[in-house]
Amino acid sequence: MVRFFILFIVLLVSLFTIEVLQPVQEHVILPFTAGLAWISVNLIELFDSGVASMGKVIRDLETGFAVSIEPGCNGVEALIILFAAIFAFPAPLKNKLIGFAIGFVAIQGLNLVRIISLFYMGQWNMTWFNWFHLYLWQALIILDALVVWLIWLRMLPPPDKGGPPSAKDGPDADPATA
Repeated sequence: MVRFFILFIVLLVSLFTIEVLQPVQEHVILPFTAGLAWISVNLIELFDSGVASMGKVIRDLETGFAVSIEPGCNGVEALIILFAAIFAFPAPLKNKLIGFAIGFVAIQGLNLVRIISLFYMGQWNMTWFNWFHLYLWQALIILDALVVWLIWLRMLPPPDKGGPPSAKDGPDADPATA
C-alpha cells in the first residue's frame, strides 16, 4: 500500500509538471483540446448546423455565442489522475493498458457531454453555466476517473491467474492458508 501511494504521488507530480511545460502545451495539449472542439462541433451538427469550431473555440454562428475549452476543461487532469492510479497499482501491464484505454474513452466521452451541455447552457443562462462549469462538471469528471479506477480494480484477474498480489501472497504467507 505504501509503495502504491508513493508511486501514485510521484507519477502525479511528474505528469502534472510535464503537462504545464510550454512545449507540451503547444504540441500536445492545445492540439488535443482543438480536437475535442472539432469532435464536439461534429456531434452538435447532427442536430444543429449553425455551429463551428476554430481551434479550441466553439461558436454559434447565429448568435455569436462562443465557449473556449481551456486547460482544466479538456479532461487531461482527470486522465493524469487515472493514469497515475492505474500505473501505480501492481497489476499486469496488459491490464493497465486496457484499463487506461477504457478510462480514456469514458472520461473523454463524459467530457464531450460536458462541453456540449455547457455550450448550450451558456446560451440559455450564464448563472447556471457558471455553476455547472465550476462545480458540478468538474466534480463529475474527477468522479468518473475514480469510478473507472474502482471498476478496473474489480475487473483485475485474481492473483493465481496473473493478477496483482494480495497481502496473503507476501513472503511471510503461510502456505497452508494461502
